[in-house]
Amino acid sequence: MIYVFLANGFEETEAITTIDILRRAELTVTTVGIGGRHITGSHQITIQADITDSEITLSDFDAVVLPGGMPGTLNLEQSEIVHAFIDMAAQRNKLIGAICAAPSILGHKGLLEGKKAVCFPGFEDELSGAIITDQSVEEDGNFITAKGAGVTIDFALKLTERLAGKNIAEKIRMSIQCIR
Repeated sequence: MIYVFLANGFEETEAITTIDILRRAELTVTTVGIGGRHITGSHQITIQADITDSEITLSDFDAVVLPGGMPGTLNLEQSEIVHAFIDMAAQRNKLIGAICAAPSILGHKGLLEGKKAVCFPGFEDELSGAIITDQSVEEDGNFITAKGAGVTIDFALKLTERLAGKNIAEKIRMSIQCIR
């Protein structure tokens, strides 16, 4: 199970593209609406989450994904359930993906200390203790971070590679004509 947490003000491209690619890999993805089932993105696109934060239970899972966007990132960071899942993922070395401004949540929790990471330009100071690189997508241990909407496909394919294997990720890359 992969949980993608959505809060009002999320970046639509980062969330929907990531969900789409993970589901193309036939991975089980559940979207979790923070504060309700209908969540509106930063560009006024409303989507219906699979479940709400009040319906989710802290149980075993494979990955947590945090789309960025503003004020979506701030709204995610205010959620106790998001923090609980991040903490459990970190303790159990489960995959944690965060893109755009969302890596700041991990930085504020001290989880990126000594890890290579990236984020949307201007949020680097929020990645406390991280080794900031010039990559578009960075992977270090159980963390995958990315700069923003423009690299969402690469972010989602890196998550797919970790969760379903390199061959499946490459097949999806080719099937959507994302040629390097």
